[in-house]
Amino acid sequence: MTVLSHDRLCAEIAAQTDLLRPLIKGADLTAPVPSCPGWNVGQLLRHLGGAQRWGAEIVRTRATSPLPDDHFRDLSPYAHEDPAVLGPWLSEGAGLLADTLRAAGPDVEVWTPVPGGTAAFFARRFTHETVVHRADATLALGAEFALAEDVALDALDEWMELGSLPMHFEIHTRMRELLGPDRTIHLHATDTAPDAAAEWVVDLTGEVIAWRRAHEKAAVAVRAPLAELLLLVYRRRPAHGEGVEVLGDARLLDFWLDRVPFG
Repeated sequence: MTVLSHDRLCAEIAAQTDLLRPLIKGADLTAPVPSCPGWNVGQLLRHLGGAQRWGAEIVRTRATSPLPDDHFRDLSPYAHEDPAVLGPWLSEGAGLLADTLRAAGPDVEVWTPVPGGTAAFFARRFTHETVVHRADATLALGAEFALAEDVALDALDEWMELGSLPMHFEIHTRMRELLGPDRTIHLHATDTAPDAAAEWVVDLTGEVIAWRRAHEKAAVAVRAPLAELLLLVYRRRPAHGEGVEVLGDARLLDFWLDRVPFG
């Protein structure tokens, strides 16, 4: 369950998007995005804004099946974007999605790509989709990425929930190779408030992937600032980069990150 309210998630969609506007002002949007190979910054942000509009339309129409998404998958027309045009366009799309989600409320039934089937899914998913793509753009342009603690905690919880869905075993059959005895992973944020309980255990010893917020001994432990842990599980940062401490079976960590497709 999300630690952020529906209203807060709606607000964060707009707020996280608006943080992109000063970042891209006067920037070279043809800069490549290393974490999204084949895209430049302008294309990345057209993808984000197009996806937000797609989500708004699903919720607005109470769609019962997925809507076409080619408009934010084929990014070839957006190779040379103008920051003065792209900034307002991004804010407009994020505002549209946030307003649509607020008007619908969290419990309205709509199509979702995973079990659940309510607008609450899109509020949470697009909050963290926006966060991660803001990180992509921020890092590509050589700036520092920062994120509020409660948003980062919820983003990691959501990643754990979506990444451990059993449905992935049918779509990504290689994920079954993760399961085995003595395969546990502990993630520990080093910069959070004492009461944040910012520790996660991923348990691969059963028939499905399980996770919990807990402090436990594991086959491999990863210690890093909270935002760095988030970027690590999304494979935006290397698992053995600066500021990340890995204790124990580093090969298990690498194997896990390679096999978990979400993100």
